[in-house]
Amino acid sequence: MLQEDTFRHKGLRRKLVDTIRRKGIDDEAVLKAILKIPRHCFMDSGFIDFAYKDQAFPIGEGQTISQPYTVAFQTRLLDVKPHCKVLEIGTGSGYQAAVLLDLGVRLFTIERHRKLYIKTQALLNEMNYKARFFYGDGYKGIPAYAPFDRILVTAAAPEIPDDLLKQLKTGGKMVMPRGGSVSQEMILIEKTGDDEYKESKHGLFVFVPMLKGTSNGNNK
Repeated sequence: MLQEDTFRHKGLRRKLVDTIRRKGIDDEAVLKAILKIPRHCFMDSGFIDFAYKDQAFPIGEGQTISQPYTVAFQTRLLDVKPHCKVLEIGTGSGYQAAVLLDLGVRLFTIERHRKLYIKTQALLNEMNYKARFFYGDGYKGIPAYAPFDRILVTAAAPEIPDDLLKQLKTGGKMVMPRGGSVSQEMILIEKTGDDEYKESKHGLFVFVPMLKGTSNGNNK
């Protein structure tokens, strides 16, 4: 059952948007989505009082809900338009997915942790956010539904997965954090032609690692 979205929550979201704006996010559509979406609904009850702090928090299965600034930064860099066909690698809590869906994209999202896949799909459906959900290995993407206008990777990998590059439409964009376990560089890849790509770097961030294969939630 969805948690109530109170006037207090809405007031805290306004303060969060002000914080993100001061940090340099000026995309009004992205800020409007952050203002609208009840982030506390995506978090475990133990962290409910921290939902509108600009911080990442655990969501189980060794994963986190990303810092709101990071969500806004990646979304702005991805430069989505209404009806864009977007592949999200790492559904996680579903918060980033909700932001993308609020911007009017057609979202295909894949999650390797079965518990999160089940839980988040149910939550987003209850919130009336309609996406196509897949349980599988994010490194492989979803080739049956390629090509995609945009690809967003929400976990860190040491290299850009070739399978994802192949699933990007010519003229499309992919955003992902690339690097080791301590910190990663945010990368924007633009596909300029068949097997032709342009890459730019956009600052340091910290993400959980992108893991291969799938997990049924029983791994130690």
